[in-house]
Amino acid sequence: MSVHSSFSRALAALGVLTASAVGGAYAAGPPPVAVSVITTERQDLPITNELPGRIAPTRIAEVRPRVSGIVVERVFKQGSLVKEGDVLYRIDPEPFKVQVESARAALQRAEAVRLQASQQAERQKELRERNISSVQQFEASTAALAQASADVAAARAGLAAAELNLRYTEVRAPISGHIGRALITEGALVSATNAADKLATIQQLDPVYADFTQSVNALMALRRALKNGALSSADPGEAKVRLLLDDGSEYREPGRLLFSETAVDATTGQVTLRGEFPNPGRDLLPGMYVRVLIEQGVQPNVIAVPQQAVQRDSGGRSQVYVVKADGTAELRAVRTGRVIANRWIIEEGLEPGERVVVEGFQKLRPGAAVTAQAWNASAGPASRTATRAGSAIAGAH
Repeated sequence: MSVHSSFSRALAALGVLTASAVGGAYAAGPPPVAVSVITTERQDLPITNELPGRIAPTRIAEVRPRVSGIVVERVFKQGSLVKEGDVLYRIDPEPFKVQVESARAALQRAEAVRLQASQQAERQKELRERNISSVQQFEASTAALAQASADVAAARAGLAAAELNLRYTEVRAPISGHIGRALITEGALVSATNAADKLATIQQLDPVYADFTQSVNALMALRRALKNGALSSADPGEAKVRLLLDDGSEYREPGRLLFSETAVDATTGQVTLRGEFPNPGRDLLPGMYVRVLIEQGVQPNVIAVPQQAVQRDSGGRSQVYVVKADGTAELRAVRTGRVIANRWIIEEGLEPGERVVVEGFQKLRPGAAVTAQAWNASAGPASRTATRAGSAIAGAH
């Protein structure tokens, strides 16, 4: 046998073996597709809406003078926390001290006149009882005593007013809270009758309000759902309210819903709602833009799947992949409802206990074999891919 013929036979045998191996691989079919799934169940889901809002102080007071004069001292530190009754400014008290002394002297004079009128009235009374004085003289003395008593009361009120104005030379905080910048300096002339003479502003920042708006159409839809039984509702005072800050982070302190306006803004078609939030760290400042998460109802006994599990066909119909008991994938049409917390409510097409593909459906086709693992919502897609890749490498070794 020649070398050439032996080589040809070996080559032919190798071709047969290769064809057999390839044919066997095709007969076995493609390997199962790794997917992540959730098992459906019925549950009560809260209806949470995200609405735009702004922070407002619970109390705000403009510090204004109650008497006119020259400001001689600013007592408070700008931007500090002040308590109700703290002295903020001092207005020159000397003119008001003079007024107090003058009013006190007027009271003493009125009391002296009343004493004289009282003595005169007593004398006329005795004379009248002895029929020595006339009725007219007795009545005149009685009237003079009454007038003197009235003058004393007026003088006492004048003294009280002068003393009050003297106290008002110390401008005090009307409420407790954070005081802003000083709007006037020492030496400024302020007037109690000038509306522009605002000395400072105090805001109470713990707690704070969050004023937010919702369209009247959305609010009416919720009320209709509550009325026909599609949703259930808790006591409005117990509604859960949370905040998302401008950077997307969630504020750590939960709040409570205070009220909803009974009128609709004619220009925007919005209804204003107000929530109250603790603010011990002064993280929420007046005017700050926030997103308010408010629970406005509960949809009972529903099936929900992550949004990413739902696909759309060319006609826009919703569909999901379901892993059957034999380990193959089934593409099933479903009817979706509202979105709650990044999950679609499935109104028709799924039953409790079914496994729905959340990740990995990109490589699926109906009837394909799959290997399913539970979906981890807290892990990102990249970390789940790395975990599966690591498992495959470990299995290969």
